[in-house]
Amino acid sequence: MSQNRPKTPATLPRELFMEKIPEVLSGIRVPDLPYPAGTAGDAAVCDWRPLLFSCWTEQRDERVMQLVRSVSLNWSVRQINAAYVADRIMDTFVHTSGLHPGLARRVARLRFFFAWRMSEEGASTFSEDVLAWLDGLQEFRGWSASGGRSARALLDQLDSLVISVSACFETGALEPLEAFCRDWQADSEKRAQQVSRLRQRLLETEMGAARQRRAEQTARALVGRTLKGRHLPRPIITFIFDHWMLLLKQVVWAGEVDGENWRHGKKLLEWLVWIGDPALSDKDRNRLYHVGEQIGDRILDVWHRVFGKPLPAKAIEGIQSVMMARLRREIPDLIAALPDETGFSWDASWLSFNGPDSKKVEGLEGQWFVEGEGAGEQRRYFFALLPDTAEILWTNGSGVKLGLQPWPLFEAERRQGDLRPLPALTPFGLVLTEAVSALSGVLERQRILREKAVREARSRAAAIMKEKEAAETKRRAEEVKRLAEIDRVRREEHEKRLADERAERKRLEQEKLTEGQRLVDSIKLGGWITFDEKDANGDPVRMKLAVRINASNKLVFVDRLGLNRREYQGNDLVEAIVSGSVRVLGSSAEFDETLSRVVGRIRVGRNS
Repeated sequence: MSQNRPKTPATLPRELFMEKIPEVLSGIRVPDLPYPAGTAGDAAVCDWRPLLFSCWTEQRDERVMQLVRSVSLNWSVRQINAAYVADRIMDTFVHTSGLHPGLARRVARLRFFFAWRMSEEGASTFSEDVLAWLDGLQEFRGWSASGGRSARALLDQLDSLVISVSACFETGALEPLEAFCRDWQADSEKRAQQVSRLRQRLLETEMGAARQRRAEQTARALVGRTLKGRHLPRPIITFIFDHWMLLLKQVVWAGEVDGENWRHGKKLLEWLVWIGDPALSDKDRNRLYHVGEQIGDRILDVWHRVFGKPLPAKAIEGIQSVMMARLRREIPDLIAALPDETGFSWDASWLSFNGPDSKKVEGLEGQWFVEGEGAGEQRRYFFALLPDTAEILWTNGSGVKLGLQPWPLFEAERRQGDLRPLPALTPFGLVLTEAVSALSGVLERQRILREKAVREARSRAAAIMKEKEAAETKRRAEEVKRLAEIDRVRREEHEKRLADERAERKRLEQEKLTEGQRLVDSIKLGGWITFDEKDANGDPVRMKLAVRINASNKLVFVDRLGLNRREYQGNDLVEAIVSGSVRVLGSSAEFDETLSRVVGRIRVGRNS
């Protein structure tokens, strides 16, 4: 029956947050987010504080990423990631916190503030005071938009949150929000003490009222069942309703439903009906006399035992008068014991009342249940099961009664799904821990993939470099080989050309010698030759063949006067003719033509 206050969950150490959150904000890359194409300078990045401040003051429910996508401005990678992380944390909080959707959405609007602070300060956004306040919101897991005083009080406090966060936007500091959180926590402790007193007082009051209802309803059920369809004298009816019902209620209230007083009270009620209804008592007159003698004393005795004081004598005067009339065989005036106009209601099931099995009730007290869906859902706190009436006492969790519900109706609504347990609550600290841990894991996987990609890129670059170097080495080798081959071919061609030239020169020389020999052989006695020398007159020196000595192959030439003579061996004269120092007159034109052809072929061979 006690409501345990939520404990702040175990969260990652702040040092670990300080390490992970900045890494996530700067390093993670989420597909399809509008990251900048390059590295933007500080001057090019848009200041988004005025935009986020406007969304906060308007208390908009849209996501920060939706806002970022809706405007064409330059955002940094850190701003984009801060918007994504803030949206992810608050979206998860809305769906898993277990708070009323309306309350969770109000808190989730802090996404604008968190996005701005994370982009500026990183993990210091989530100070100890802020986390303690967000985790402490579980205290209001039973809050519903009922419009009641307690519901309006919480909304008023959240209006104060708007003012505090707005001050943070204006000053650029976290202190206004932290002060709000500390004040909230102080008020929460005061409320906890007050709620404890209210719950105890409510439980005592409702258990007493339930006991009273049980007594009232059980007495009504017994009287209604006994008097149903009967017509009795008015004095007996009056006594039953004015006195005997009080006795029956007192017996039930005292918890003696199965005791001796209850059995006596029920039996005496049946005797009163039997005596007053002639249709019953006239059948056995002897028993009527016997009951008539004892009933008065029995009524007084039972009354005294139950109340501890005697029944006033006037209370049974009517019964005694009816009894005397009946003993005189008189039939008194009879009226309906339960006339319709009296509006007397009763339920016979109270006579066989049994509370629910303790095993079914076990674990339900202190639990929250939800009725309805979405913003219209209503939450109830199973504060206690009143044992005297098997009714569930529903509260708002703060000691304020919401109503009573019979156990059978509670089970029926649960079977139909109209009433369901409140899902397990997820504190904000756990949401933050899981979100940061998940994103940190993604970042680590991305880092591994990036490092792998870098290694692969370096490997590919090294392989490409090796391939290029190998190709360059091969190209150079092939170039060297090609140049060597060209050089070899050139050398071979040059050597061949030189050989050809030598052969050609040799051949030409041989031809010259042959031609010179022919000319020498053709010189007859008296044939003239001329030398490349000049005489005194500047004319070429001429001589004629004077003697040919075949045995020694000697030729003797003299000038016109036969004075000067020159002797030549045949071979020497051939060489002189070939060299051009001597010309044979008469055959010189033919020899010159032949010699020009030979010299021309030599020149052509050299130029090629």
